[in-house]
Amino acid sequence: MILFKKGLFIMALVLVAGLAQAQTVDVSSTIKEGIRLNSEKNYAAAIEKYKEALAAEPDNAQANYQLAFSLNASGKGTEAIPYLNKVIKTGSDLTGPAYELMGSIYDTAHQPQQAIDAYKEGIKLKPDYQPLYFNLGIAYFRAQKYAEAELAAIEAINLDPKHANSQRLYGLVTFHQNKRVPALMGLCSFLLLDPEGPRADEAYTNLQSLLKGGDLKAAKADPETLMLNKTLGTSVAASGSQLDSQLKNIFTAVGKLGEKTGKQSFFWNYYAAFFYKLSQSPHFPTAVKLIGLSADKTGGAAWLQSNADKRKALDEWIASAERKF
Repeated sequence: MILFKKGLFIMALVLVAGLAQAQTVDVSSTIKEGIRLNSEKNYAAAIEKYKEALAAEPDNAQANYQLAFSLNASGKGTEAIPYLNKVIKTGSDLTGPAYELMGSIYDTAHQPQQAIDAYKEGIKLKPDYQPLYFNLGIAYFRAQKYAEAELAAIEAINLDPKHANSQRLYGLVTFHQNKRVPALMGLCSFLLLDPEGPRADEAYTNLQSLLKGGDLKAAKADPETLMLNKTLGTSVAASGSQLDSQLKNIFTAVGKLGEKTGKQSFFWNYYAAFFYKLSQSPHFPTAVKLIGLSADKTGGAAWLQSNADKRKALDEWIASAERKF
């Protein structure tokens, strides 16, 4: 009986100590302090702050997520997984970001299938969370599953058409399938959104590769791809070396082909119809300046600076142009 009472007394002390800690820790402020430390790349100190918050509220989704984020940033990605699973169990708004981070951790650890599975599980729970589709596309691309990557890129674009890297992803994965016209239009869309970014030069180089490709070597391709590749080659051959002439001929020829055949798909509705309309608009020369900015950065930047009104007019035209999916 004495031992039993002593045990109760010790348990009471533990509960009181825990209650006192919960009362003294301002969880919200502690998490904010951890985020500040993380932004300063002081990951060790940030991790301690999040653990302090979790000692008071073990199931706090924000604290678990931020702890996982800092662990991953400090090179301890595998240690972050249990905390992300805790976030997922809460069913909070951080479920999508938790699966996104989990997939990224597996991807970094060269576990592509686990990354793909994480993104797909996240999509089941958060089907409107765009980054999951984009990162799923990246994971498929790295696994050389280009057809699957294309479908993921389409969903990412559907959810956020202004996300430049989703346009770039579509261009790359179609390029790897020898779908040269879809690849070209995907890269053009990317360059219209991000003509001066760190990936613009690579995108422009790929664009030039598509334009200079000439006849494709024998390769397995569906009839539509063969038809579009032939249209691309014919249009470039009749255009000379000027980018504006090349793009105008391609966009016009493909647009008319779409109208003639009445084809309905993401490519024909979203890309072919849009670039056909753009090629016939007074804003086309400005669009070409943006697309080709990497070829003459100094001259192009000077032109854009002197023609800010034209770029604004182009942006307004693009915003108002209907792009069907």
